[in-house]
Amino acid sequence: MSVRGPAFGLLLLLFCPAQVFSQSCIWYGECGIASGDKRYNCRYSGPPEPLPQDGYDLVQELCPGFFFGNVSLCCDVQQLHTLKDNLQLPLQFLSRCPSCFYNLVNLFCELTCSPRQSQFLNVTATEDYVDPATNQTKTNVKELQYYVGESFANAMYNSCRDVEAPSSNEKALGLLCGREASACNATNWIEYMFNKDNGQAPFTITPVFSDLPTHGMEPMNNATKGCDESVDEVTGPCSCQDCSAVCGPKPQPPPPPVPWRILGLDAVYVIMWSTYMAFLLVFFGAFFAVWCYRKRYFVSEFTPIDGNIPFSINASDKGGPTCCDPLGAAFEAHLRRLFEWWGSFCVRHPGCVVFFSVALIAACSSGLVFIQVTTDPVDLWSAPGSQARLEKEYFDTHFGPFFRTEQLIIRAPHTPPHIYEPYPSGADVPFGPPLAVDILHQVLDLQTAIESITASYNNETVTLRDICVAPLSPYNQNCTILSVLNYFQNSHSVLDHQVGDDFFVYADYHTHFLYCVRAPASLNDTSLLHDPCLGTFGGPVFPWLVLGGYDDQNYNNATALVITFPVNNYYNDTEKLQRAQAWEREFINFVQNYENPNLTISFKAERSIEDELNRESNSDVFTVLISYGVMFLYISIALGHIKSCRRLLVDSKISLGIAGVLIVLSSVACSLGIFSYIGVPLTLIVIEVIPFLVLAVGVDNIFILVQTYQRDERLQGETLDQQVGRVLGEVAPSMFLSSFAETVAFFLGGLSVMPAVHTFSLFAGMAVLIDFLLQITCFVSLLGLDIKRQEKNQLDVLCCVGGAADDAGIQASESCLFRFFRNSYAPLLLKDWMRPLVVAVFVGVLSFSIAVLNKVEIGLDQSLSMPDDSYVTDYFQSLNQYLHAGPPVYFVLEEGHDYTSTKGQNMVCGGLGCNNDSLVQQVFTAAQLDSYTRIGFAPSSWIDDYFDWVKPQSSCCRIYNSTEQFCNASVVNPTCVRCRPLTPEGKQRPQGADFMRFLPMFLSDNPNPKCGKGGHAAYSAAVNILDNGTRVGATYFMTYHTVLQTSADFIDAMEKARLIASNITRTMNQQGGDHRVFPYSVFYVFYEQYLTMIDDTIFNLSVSLGAIFLVAVVLLGCELWSAVIMCATIAMILVNMFGVMWLWGISLNAVSLVNLVMSCGISVEFCSHITRAFTVSTKGSRVERAEEALSHMGSSVFSGITLTKFGGIIVLAFAKSQIFQIFYFRMYLAMVLLGATHGLIFLPVLLSYIGPSINKAKSLTTQQRYRGTEREQLLNF
Repeated sequence: MSVRGPAFGLLLLLFCPAQVFSQSCIWYGECGIASGDKRYNCRYSGPPEPLPQDGYDLVQELCPGFFFGNVSLCCDVQQLHTLKDNLQLPLQFLSRCPSCFYNLVNLFCELTCSPRQSQFLNVTATEDYVDPATNQTKTNVKELQYYVGESFANAMYNSCRDVEAPSSNEKALGLLCGREASACNATNWIEYMFNKDNGQAPFTITPVFSDLPTHGMEPMNNATKGCDESVDEVTGPCSCQDCSAVCGPKPQPPPPPVPWRILGLDAVYVIMWSTYMAFLLVFFGAFFAVWCYRKRYFVSEFTPIDGNIPFSINASDKGGPTCCDPLGAAFEAHLRRLFEWWGSFCVRHPGCVVFFSVALIAACSSGLVFIQVTTDPVDLWSAPGSQARLEKEYFDTHFGPFFRTEQLIIRAPHTPPHIYEPYPSGADVPFGPPLAVDILHQVLDLQTAIESITASYNNETVTLRDICVAPLSPYNQNCTILSVLNYFQNSHSVLDHQVGDDFFVYADYHTHFLYCVRAPASLNDTSLLHDPCLGTFGGPVFPWLVLGGYDDQNYNNATALVITFPVNNYYNDTEKLQRAQAWEREFINFVQNYENPNLTISFKAERSIEDELNRESNSDVFTVLISYGVMFLYISIALGHIKSCRRLLVDSKISLGIAGVLIVLSSVACSLGIFSYIGVPLTLIVIEVIPFLVLAVGVDNIFILVQTYQRDERLQGETLDQQVGRVLGEVAPSMFLSSFAETVAFFLGGLSVMPAVHTFSLFAGMAVLIDFLLQITCFVSLLGLDIKRQEKNQLDVLCCVGGAADDAGIQASESCLFRFFRNSYAPLLLKDWMRPLVVAVFVGVLSFSIAVLNKVEIGLDQSLSMPDDSYVTDYFQSLNQYLHAGPPVYFVLEEGHDYTSTKGQNMVCGGLGCNNDSLVQQVFTAAQLDSYTRIGFAPSSWIDDYFDWVKPQSSCCRIYNSTEQFCNASVVNPTCVRCRPLTPEGKQRPQGADFMRFLPMFLSDNPNPKCGKGGHAAYSAAVNILDNGTRVGATYFMTYHTVLQTSADFIDAMEKARLIASNITRTMNQQGGDHRVFPYSVFYVFYEQYLTMIDDTIFNLSVSLGAIFLVAVVLLGCELWSAVIMCATIAMILVNMFGVMWLWGISLNAVSLVNLVMSCGISVEFCSHITRAFTVSTKGSRVERAEEALSHMGSSVFSGITLTKFGGIIVLAFAKSQIFQIFYFRMYLAMVLLGATHGLIFLPVLLSYIGPSINKAKSLTTQQRYRGTEREQLLNF
């Protein structure tokens, strides 16, 4: 309040004494009742009175500066008691900074007891009072002016402005100033403390601020202590956390990394573009140089090329065999003979082979009865031995698992904002739509209805009260409900409470709301309402947790209300967990069916994500089945080679195609069964991905085997089993190469620590291996039976029915696709002018993919895992739009730290005497850099609040002097005495046995109006007390992250929290500690995988490529260069996959990494068959060998993988699930298209340029094997 005007000041001078005595009072003793238990002081104008001796202890405790001489004061003992009671609230929050509290007490001591009161106190209003005890007429002091030095006021404010309130993550002045701490200053703070409407002052005291004498008064301008000064020799200055002057300048975050740029452009782009241009220059320069050289020998560039021309690109391989050639030829011959013998055996004994194959399938698949499907997200995304998983288990074991969350975000879209006009004065305050009183009543009805929801589990009724978090239980059974309505005690009557007259409303819910958002822990809003802000569950309701859509800290502008119901989670207690889940199911049903035209509600229960994932999987089952159905239908039809309509049902191979598909599915079932026997749980990724993978591998092999037989001519005198054996001997090594390479690659991928990749790799490796074994056994036998059926002209499917007789029998034939590849596609692709263009295009695409490799985002937007029509998707959108606080984060100090010694306390606490680099102080400093550290608030510190609670000056810690049991501050009993003596030693922190003696009392004390520091609600779960209360175990210090929206935000928050914790651990270890501090938040266990995602991706893909390379070297007959070319092409496919991911907005995470590992396997199918066909070709030049390899294997690869998969993939585009659309449709389509283009376009061209030389030993062996047969003519054609 400002100084009164000159006219009024002159009037005062006329009525006030002209002379002011140096020792003169304005009051003494207490008179009539002002309100409640508060009394006015009695008017007294005489000299100070000697204080009775029974008040000496009080004056020494409160105002030691007056304890001298005969202790003559302007107050009696009762006034000192009243002063002590009035100082309890400031004591609890400000005494952690002694100089701040010293200055504040100085202000009140001078007001209450100073022997020179009349110098700075001016009584402005009195009334007569008749004492009922003595029947004497006295005078009540109803109003007065307090002249306070402006310098004193500013110094007092400056010493207190940084003091923290650890339990509420707020500045203490935010709780004591009647407004936000940022809006508090010296004058409005003192004005608020002296205003009788604050619920503490018994009458109005008007402060007048001036450093100069005014109106005949000498302002009180005592000496003050700065927060960086010691009050006495015992206590030190305030801590860094409570005094910025002690800390020095505010820390600054490190500058962001400077982006790497060249000429103002992204450096990687520039480098890759320059490299690509240089490649084109060199490549086309060499090409044209060779072309000009050849022009010297030929009249036309279209003249056939002579293989003997020097430096010809198409030069034939001359010279004798190398040292490795005979070894490769021998290995190839043995492998061929082995498969020839085996193929003949399978055709001769089909019944035996099929029987044992079926028996193997039955034995392995029977393990499915033990199948376990993992749906727990923690098990899906976090390795059991990972840091986050171990820390989660430590937290759950010591403090209980993080509570389950049921949350609603409520908006009032049809309600306009309104303006609150305070009476009698004050600026207008805008209020957002959901803060209209009628909307709040409707929301309260909804909240009450949710509290009344009942569920049934095992014939028992489950209510919210049975499962909710009730921190004050058993004294207070109210559930924790984080809702703005808890400011109004969840009561319609309190919400409607107002004070006014027939004309004006002086205070209503607006007034209460504005106070509570500033002081959520208050038990009295200090307005005319005097309603509590503390929630009915005994804890504060922080506004940033229950309001959304406001700007800065203007909570009144909120556009959304957030209601959170924390529900107990249960560690290894399935029964209780299922009770909670049963209630959550009813909660979801209730909110989904709730109708209120004035409210828009977004919501989520703890079980919602898992429920929606299950619903999503079920809803997309039909889509997936159609996808597989399309592929099965194509396979069944495409395997047959129909020569005429008359032989349609004879030449078709529908039954053989179905058998091939069943073999593929059987291999998947066997893989699942084998690992189910072992006890390896199944995941949804395995179910969704592995059939697709095995179908690609298996169908490709089926097409190669069947189509090679269809093109083969039975030799003279050769039986069916010999022919099938010979065909199998030709193609099985290629099938073995691809399948075995994939199997080894997948099994080695099982070394990954990522659960999703580890499980997928194991199941995929086993499925591919079993699929190959069944193909070269069961399928070969079935192929032999089908050929016999066809030779007997029996119908397909209806094998007992005979078809039209055809004397020609079965003849070798070539499919249209084969003829197209041989006659049109391969010659065109390998023309001299086409090949350089192919190389240029593919190297360009590779350069682009490398340039954007580091631009692929890491993470998984959780909304993508939900179906498009899910209510959770709407909740995620509202969460990102309205919430202003991130998830809570706990800094856990592991068991073993010594809290009972001064040294151990100083390492942890943040108050007076604590280290500037203590645990609490470092987290506090991090909160000052919230945009960098993503720590949003100062930590709540149980140890600092405990020290404030146990101080002898406080009325919090009391015991019965007879039993030494705890006595709550609200208890009025003369036998209750303070826990510790009011001596210099007693004022020190408790140590040793004293520390442990009073700590359980603090943790069991409920907050009350006389002691707001009780730790039951805030800290009962934060401290483990061990060994019958003799030592402290693990503890935590909680704060909140800033708002986190994207995966990058969550990852960065976890990284920064771990960095802070590691710094704290290192600091404590340097000071003699040996225990670790780690951060824990509920999302860490899901996002930790992304910290090592790049390393895991490189490891898994490198292991897969390495395994493929080693297998290829061996199975290609020591063809080292062939293996290099094949693996280089696969690597190109993988790099280009990253380019597609960047273009199509696919992030890198566990799902996409599984798909990348799978694409590595599928790429083997696209590349290995072409590569091997090239190595065994006996044509003269590389171009001819590449053309032959592409002609013979290209059509099978194209029809076996590309066409089969393409139809099935297109169907996935219609899936409802976003994760299917993005991570399956887009990635599957990319891997098939990239695999097909690289395997069927780039690889043959690359082989035609730099393919390995012909293996002379293999060529000689082939020529000898077919000498004198029609095959020799084909080879030499």
